[in-house]
Amino acid sequence: MLTDPKTRYRPYTDASGGWGSAKSVAGIVLREQAVVKIGAALLKQNKPDGFACVSCAWAKPGDTHPMEFCENGAKATAWELTAKRSSPAFFAEHSVSELRGWSAHALEQHGRLTHPLRYNPGTDRYEETGWETAYQEIGASLRALPPDEVVFYASGRASLEASFMYQLLARAYGTNNLPDSSNMCHESTSVGLQESIGVPVGTVTLNDFEHTDCLLFFGQNVGSNSPRMLHQLQEARQRDVPIITFNPLKERGLQEFVNPQSPGEMLGPNSTQISTQYHQVAIGGDTAAIVGVAKALLDLHDAALQRGEPGVLDQAFMAEHTQGGDDFIAYVRRQEWAQIEAITGLKRAAMEATALVYAQSQRVMIVYGMGLTQHRQGVQNVQMLVNLLLLRGNIGKPGAGICPVRGHSNVQGQRTVGISEDPAKVPVELIEQHFKFKVPERMGLNTVDACTAMLDGRVRGFVSLGGNFLRAVPDTGQIEPAWQRLALNVQVATKLNHSHLLPGEQAWLLPCLGRIEIDRQDGVEQSHSTEDSTGCIHGWRGKSEPASEQLRSEPAIIAGLARATLSAEIGIDWDAWRRDYGLIRQAIGQVYPEIFHDFEQRMWEPGGFHRPLGAAQREWATESGRAQFVVPRCLIADDDVSAPYGRRDVLQLMTIRSNDQFNTTIYGYDDRFRGVHGTRSVIFMNADDIVRLGLAGGDWVDVTTAVEPEVERQVGPLQILAYDIPQGCCAAYYPECNPLVPLWHHAERSKVPAAKSIPVTLSLSTATAPGDARPVLITAQR
Repeated sequence: MLTDPKTRYRPYTDASGGWGSAKSVAGIVLREQAVVKIGAALLKQNKPDGFACVSCAWAKPGDTHPMEFCENGAKATAWELTAKRSSPAFFAEHSVSELRGWSAHALEQHGRLTHPLRYNPGTDRYEETGWETAYQEIGASLRALPPDEVVFYASGRASLEASFMYQLLARAYGTNNLPDSSNMCHESTSVGLQESIGVPVGTVTLNDFEHTDCLLFFGQNVGSNSPRMLHQLQEARQRDVPIITFNPLKERGLQEFVNPQSPGEMLGPNSTQISTQYHQVAIGGDTAAIVGVAKALLDLHDAALQRGEPGVLDQAFMAEHTQGGDDFIAYVRRQEWAQIEAITGLKRAAMEATALVYAQSQRVMIVYGMGLTQHRQGVQNVQMLVNLLLLRGNIGKPGAGICPVRGHSNVQGQRTVGISEDPAKVPVELIEQHFKFKVPERMGLNTVDACTAMLDGRVRGFVSLGGNFLRAVPDTGQIEPAWQRLALNVQVATKLNHSHLLPGEQAWLLPCLGRIEIDRQDGVEQSHSTEDSTGCIHGWRGKSEPASEQLRSEPAIIAGLARATLSAEIGIDWDAWRRDYGLIRQAIGQVYPEIFHDFEQRMWEPGGFHRPLGAAQREWATESGRAQFVVPRCLIADDDVSAPYGRRDVLQLMTIRSNDQFNTTIYGYDDRFRGVHGTRSVIFMNADDIVRLGLAGGDWVDVTTAVEPEVERQVGPLQILAYDIPQGCCAAYYPECNPLVPLWHHAERSKVPAAKSIPVTLSLSTATAPGDARPVLITAQR
């Protein structure tokens, strides 16, 4: 947990964006001690002649703003271009055992890795080594291990070129063990949308925001996680487009916004109201809330028919394009309002108000995030959103559709080019035809399965293309001991993190170029590509000089490992690919011709080129050939931990990210939008729950998982902060609270960890405050 002596709480009443955003960006740019370098890079961020943001995957427009970056994107750029370094001298000074006690923020704040390193158990230190030595010794270790005992993990930051190479390396080696960060966030989307509408991704683009006449938001914090979307939301509100939000917490980005790029707004008193309705649904109540909206919609439909008017359902669309609608409608009609209200924590009137606006709108988009996917019934949650859209024909026309907001900058794209544990999801025949090796037939391991296999001793080697796997996964307290038993731990990284500090028998740190840095291969500058949240594929080039001459690009590192590990009979000239990334793109086009034909030219189109999505043209690649209504199995989103719900001392905890954070990367100790400064050691609670549990605002508590008592899962001490959150619910920060999430508590079929609903109990802590700093917290609802 993080705490510093300046800790305080002050309710944040300003709009998102505005001077608060400008001040935060200026602060981190100054802190990283590279003002000129960072400033020059920001002018090229998300531009056609520049680089794709290191942070989120939100769409890049063809017609760009003068400054096409948001607060968190600027923080990510500053974080990567920092002048600070973690050189071999740093590791000579600090043992791994010592560094293990540092906070995540302190580790990454020390700066960029500069040289390839190998762990020496005799000295308990990482020591400098040579690149070719690293490749050869890692290759020898990989050849000594059975392929299915090795995991090849990919974070969401790698380019399409690197991702394509990486999955070929794993499969040519002999395994489909290719978990990635999708497994921890939007795999529920990939499973749910594929079954319902025949594509695993969203159906809308930026252009649809210009044509929509209603937006529904579920479980997505745009102000912190994808702030550039606020431009589209502000423009929609300026056209009087209603935006209706369902979210347990009132997030500032979905309440008010001041555009930092507008001098008039920055100097004037006005802000833009974003949400026209804001419904604070209880944690896990999303399926029930959607059923409630659908039930109210059916009432409106029935009333219209009784008056002799056209109904509000698009029955012509449903008859031509869908299947299962009658069963879903019958299910909705059977549900009782009393149960819906009890599960959602909302009044019937709130869902009726939503239904009325929805019924009056002709082009509706639903935007959602991990607030829906990270539940036991996460797949069902996604499919329920699709059901709601299908009732009024809101898929496959301008201004309408489903919009999952992906997290990391290429997490969607790397799935598109083969990062998947399921060989059925890749074009096996084309891979085998072009590259002269047989793709393994056995299903590989996703993230949850990889953790289970690690606990069982069935995984002994781990290669990570970026990320901080050990901190990102659930059940951290159970996984850490297993991680230390690995025979081989290879980490491709830009900065130090905790996944590097439990080294096992062999551990290697291979420092790579950052996305913003110029990638020269034999003196020739290379270009890369990524896919954004809306399925548009963009080319980009790094613009800054590398942090060290010793850094290698991710494609170069993959090529080096492949040469040292695989048989020369594999039909891939890894060195040729390393010298010319155009050859990699040519190969991608051969394996995925429908998406990537003429790849080299199309990647430079303004705004990128859009991958073909049949559902956007009302072509449904489902088993029935139609869009599929799905009848929910139950209204409770987390039925696997529902047993203790009747206990009055049990709260449902959701993990959240702060305004000063991206995934496991902690930029600082502040969460400005929630009014918290100088700490992450807080738990947000409803004021009534605090009183009825015999606690007080400012108390320090230990938080314990309320199921499977034979396994101790506890986090703390955390300080109680009274906050505007539904009764029976609480929230605290990710990844610090990951130890509370049982590995088995995951979404059905997608296996996404259910980190948005964890049953917990609280007890007064006997430990001192972290760092002996005791924040002064004002306990006040907002």
